[in-house]
Amino acid sequence: MEKTFVALLLALSFLPAAGAATAKRPAAQPQLSAETVNSQNLLVPIGPKASGAAVLRAQILLDRARFSPGEIDGTFGSNMEKALAAFQTANNLTASGRVDTETWTALNRESTPALVTYTITAADVAGPFLPIPKDMLEKAKLPAMGYTSATEALGEKFHVSPTLLKRLNPGKDLGVAGTEIVVPNVADASPLPKGGKVIVSKSKLTVSLVDTENRVLAQFPATMGSEHDPLPVGDWKINGVSKNPVFHYNPALFWDANPTHSKAKIQPGPNNPVGVAWIDLSRKNLGIHGTPEPSTIGKTQSHGCIRLTNWDAAALAQAVGPGTPAILQD
Repeated sequence: MEKTFVALLLALSFLPAAGAATAKRPAAQPQLSAETVNSQNLLVPIGPKASGAAVLRAQILLDRARFSPGEIDGTFGSNMEKALAAFQTANNLTASGRVDTETWTALNRESTPALVTYTITAADVAGPFLPIPKDMLEKAKLPAMGYTSATEALGEKFHVSPTLLKRLNPGKDLGVAGTEIVVPNVADASPLPKGGKVIVSKSKLTVSLVDTENRVLAQFPATMGSEHDPLPVGDWKINGVSKNPVFHYNPALFWDANPTHSKAKIQPGPNNPVGVAWIDLSRKNLGIHGTPEPSTIGKTQSHGCIRLTNWDAAALAQAVGPGTPAILQD
């Protein structure tokens, strides 16, 4: 009899309260508005596969701290995990690659808003915006390798995926000058100081700028090498930097090139195969450069060179020069 009574009590404890039609649903995730993302009172810890306001805020703060998460997309992925681990090491925290309470406090030391308003300018939407063909010889026919849309241009300007930029600005036409939009607050970062050396890590898929005392000044996610074109591990030097370079296409250097192709010259622009910057290394045909596809960084392979997002390549290019050591390691 006693056991039956206890079982009945347990069963009743799982029934909805009187007057309740259904069990209480989990609270909805906060919207990605400036108000929610700019709040420091967001829930932590956060880790892989998480998304939402806290992840977006952390990505923006990491970018501002020069520990790049790559393209800001509001989702906790491998690039964000690497950025967090490097930020934690630099701040004498446990390098867990997760956002715990101590890391959240360190990220939020500056009170600058993570999201800010921006008014689209005439230059932002001036174009010309043209589709970019996949074929290299077709690319060579274009007068410039510009953006395909104003949305793409604004995405690169604010280091954010075009999809997330649209989500932050529902119903707004990103192709109209004078439109006020919400963007990640990353455009006012001061240039990096001159680095003592560059370290490229094959295992971590990162490029780090280090000072003369081996302190990490910045870290960027990278794509490098493949089974056909492995990263040439060794000690090299930077020969020089080219901004907005022309790309000299030589099909003989690409294992997967169209056999009917000839050499070609592809004009400068953000959608140039090497992006907006080429950092030439002392190893022949090897460089650190930008890319027209920032969402692929750290997630695909390359033809031997070291690829960064265009904005990370531009930042690194300002901080190095002829003779800067470049250490390529496993």
